[in-house]
Amino acid sequence: MTTDIVMGSDQVEIPTQLHNPLEQFTLLAKSAKGAACLELIKQVLEAPGVHVFGELLVMPNILELQNGPHATYFNTLNLFAYGTCKQYAQNPSQFIELTPVMKKKLQHLTIVSMAIRAKCIPYSELLEELGMKNVRDLEDLIIEAIYADIIHGKLDQKNSQLEIDFALGRDIRPDDVHKIAATLQEWCQSCETVLACIEEQINRANTEKARRIKHKEQIEQEIINLKKTLKTQLTDTDEAMTSEPRESTSGQDVRKKASKSKTARPSGKSWFKSFT
Repeated sequence: MTTDIVMGSDQVEIPTQLHNPLEQFTLLAKSAKGAACLELIKQVLEAPGVHVFGELLVMPNILELQNGPHATYFNTLNLFAYGTCKQYAQNPSQFIELTPVMKKKLQHLTIVSMAIRAKCIPYSELLEELGMKNVRDLEDLIIEAIYADIIHGKLDQKNSQLEIDFALGRDIRPDDVHKIAATLQEWCQSCETVLACIEEQINRANTEKARRIKHKEQIEQEIINLKKTLKTQLTDTDEAMTSEPRESTSGQDVRKKASKSKTARPSGKSWFKSFT
């Protein structure tokens, strides 16, 4: 069976007029120091609608946490930007303790990472990556991600897999930029090759079309000439057949007149003699 699915900030004052959910935190992070900075990181990890964190990771006051006593906050922010639940489970001491809201967001982000690699994800892989054991809980989590517009897809319960139609993009590591550029370059070259092939096919099709049109015109001209020839032949035949009966009829008229003349003469003489 396939089921179709469509679809904390108490201590820091956050502007609400901004459209980008992350922008409000980047503005606050410019002046946040010490405990305020740590609290800001916790709030952004729990904030609904915030699923990218790269802009915060490059800010100087956030980078300062990387090698200090609060490195776990920086590591956790880095985890939410690029990592998965499995990475957190492998060494949780490197990160801050996740609240239920943070954990669920990390699970959603893990699904996004898996969706980028494959469009059909078996339940078994999802359970392993998310650290879950219950399929029903997994499906509830996926449905929440779909309603949150993080992914779009279907729960294929018959085949025990998640079919992905759309997934949000995640932050890109700086080291991956060159790989992405190389991939895009290969894609451009492939497009040029396909375009050249299409143009060649178009030229062939146009040449074949012109040949067929010329051949059709030749056939039509031959048909016209043939019709003219047949029409001429039929006209000549009709004229020949019409002229012969006229000649015969004329001969019969002459003979009839001659016979009448011969018959009339004796009758005249006989009448004249009887009258005298």
